[in-house]
Amino acid sequence: MHDDLALSAEREAQAQAIYRRLQERFQAEALHLARLLASKEDARLLGDTEFQVRQRVHDLGAQVLHIALDERKKGGTEVPAPTAPIAGKQRDASATARERSRH
Repeated sequence: MHDDLALSAEREAQAQAIYRRLQERFQAEALHLARLLASKEDARLLGDTEFQVRQRVHDLGAQVLHIALDERKKGGTEVPAPTAPIAGKQRDASATARERSRH
């Protein structure tokens, strides 16, 4: 399934950076998977080989997420982080102590 997402210029730049980092990994993994599949007889494509393929694809997905997070760290955030709410007026320590001693 191919769906194009409309991205802002900043998000498209981020997507292109992620894509460049993914290309080499995807190509290396595709070659490894092709060799794995070519090494098996037809009767052995399912079963253990199927699980090996699924595990490698799963691992590749984990790498994709790691790369995306890494690229986001490099690029910073789009908007400043929200500030913490202003705390209420602090009471001085002596007033707190006097209040405790009354109870």
